[in-house]
Amino acid sequence: MLTLLCATPAGAEMLDLEKDELKFGFIKLTDMAPLAVAYEKGYFEDEGLFVTLEAQANWKVLLDGVITGQLDGAHMLAGQPLAATIGFGTKAHIITPFSMDLNGNGMTVSNEVWEMMKPNVPVGADGKLVHPISASALKPALEAFKTQGRPFNLGMVFPVSTHNYELRYWLAAGGINPGFYSADDTSGQIGAEALLSVTPPPQMPATLEAGTINGYMVGEPWNQAAVFKGIGVPVVTDYEIWKNNPEKVFGITAEFAEANPNTTIAITKALIRAAKWLDENDNANRPEAVEILARPDYVGADAAVIANSMTGTFEYEKGDKRDIPDFNVFYRHFATYPYYSDAVWYLTQMRRWGQIGETQADSWYDEVARSVYRPDLYLKAAQMLVDEGLIEAADVPWDSDGYRAATNEFIDGVSYDGRQPNAYLDSLAIGLKSGETVSGGEILSQ
Repeated sequence: MLTLLCATPAGAEMLDLEKDELKFGFIKLTDMAPLAVAYEKGYFEDEGLFVTLEAQANWKVLLDGVITGQLDGAHMLAGQPLAATIGFGTKAHIITPFSMDLNGNGMTVSNEVWEMMKPNVPVGADGKLVHPISASALKPALEAFKTQGRPFNLGMVFPVSTHNYELRYWLAAGGINPGFYSADDTSGQIGAEALLSVTPPPQMPATLEAGTINGYMVGEPWNQAAVFKGIGVPVVTDYEIWKNNPEKVFGITAEFAEANPNTTIAITKALIRAAKWLDENDNANRPEAVEILARPDYVGADAAVIANSMTGTFEYEKGDKRDIPDFNVFYRHFATYPYYSDAVWYLTQMRRWGQIGETQADSWYDEVARSVYRPDLYLKAAQMLVDEGLIEAADVPWDSDGYRAATNEFIDGVSYDGRQPNAYLDSLAIGLKSGETVSGGEILSQ
């Protein structure tokens, strides 16, 4: 039971915190915004929390910091808590009571690759290129590179990142094999037609400009940075790959949550309030959010670059700026609720590409999702905020069983139902099917 202590200046009641001095990690991306806003707008302090925010060098350093306790929590890739909990990479039980956002990523290619792709992209009646652009338009570039004896290299941010799975999904939907993982080859490049590898987000534009990679999937502001620098062209967003897809989460260890239950609820309350502020009044606060994020302590990119996507637009080929009001979503569409079905989708992609080596029962996916995603904690925090008059009851999916309705709002139109992960995997043209595994560079039946 939650123990209440005293009233805050705003009239809300404060939890009896087990720990009030906290350090949270983040990567320099615009979707760390709920952390920055909760700090700058005083929402952490309203909960009696004294928080330090600290940028991390990369996702592995960030995860290790949370596991070792150097960080109390962090802005994480949605796949990180899941992968750690099942033991892919570092083994640790990480949970999330809060989903940080929807959408926010894009796929950028070099100018050279774009010149090879562009003739294969249809033009609409308005004279503009028709979006979304299929990865099939990339095939002439792959053939040209192969003829020239050049590897076709694409960057993504981490093996269990949303970016890796979204890039793989886009490629496979266009008939391009992005490669497999196995227990004895964790490169993810077994049988690959395009070679995917890790590049830290802030380094992607420079790495593209140097020619080390030929394209990359990353969060903002690093796609728009390529446009501003004139070194590349964003060709598809993750909103176009999967409409309103889940992106980052706030991760803590299960041990932290068990030892600090009231603190965990207080953190979640502050983050929910920050997400609401970011989306309320039709994104009216986004210009202020851009100013905050542009500071060196946070993203540290030019405000104009951040604003290019953060304020409801996205620029593809230079000068082709389009309205995408949901490119970054922090609160709408129940964005902050940690759905089990979101977790299951990431687990299916780990299985699809061999990071999960063997077929698992549908019940296994559900059990892992429930052990990592914690809507029970979210709902406690949300109920307190409703009682305090800080959010509306209608903003919370109280009656959800944790699973979103089945959807086919993917670039290839394939239907996904989180309750039937194996049937979903078997419906995908490229990827491991039930009973298949990867060994010795080959796909074998179990």
